Amino acid sequence: MSFTDRLVLWLHIAFAVFAIGPVTIAIMTTPRYIRKRNLIVVRFLYRTTMIYTVASLGVLIAGVVLADLLHDFSKPWLTVSLTLFVVALVLLVLIIRDQHRAIGAIEEAGQIEAESGAGHPAADDRRAAERAADDDSGHAVLLGDPVQAAEEERAAHLGHVERGRIVSLGGMVSLIWLVILVLMVWNG
Repeated sequence: MSFTDRLVLWLHIAFAVFAIGPVTIAIMTTPRYIRKRNLIVVRFLYRTTMIYTVASLGVLIAGVVLADLLHDFSKPWLTVSLTLFVVALVLLVLIIRDQHRAIGAIEEAGQIEAESGAGHPAADDRRAAERAADDDSGHAVLLGDPVQAAEEERAAHLGHVERGRIVSLGGMVSLIWLVILVLMVWNG
């Protein structure tokens, strides 16, 4: 291996360590802060995911350059690794989209709570008094404004779908990177 080959290999490894690790951590911690409705942290994790997703392109670029230098493109494990990496990048774009939607849902829930006076003892007492009747399933029914009830229900299930997608897609991305790592170590 020449000096250039080693340099590109070290760049490839450095990009993998310093880009893939942080983006994985950001993805896996996002659902916790969506559930807590911590807008500041979710925005930070969204930016972190975007920045490190772009930085992870360095892993792909350095890997392609190294494969070209070593004339390894004909090896099937490299083709599988490249394909899996592109799939992981597409999944990262979907995760970024879901993080953005969760930020919008948190902002909307904050506006709903501010408009309805949530967090004020008088408003909380009024809402508790309105939940007087039970339906056939035993769940409390809001006797007040049905639109307000729908908004509060939506705020209560804030980001549920986004959280689920982020967790599942993040797990798939992590598994893909693990498979790529095994292919690289085994065949490298």
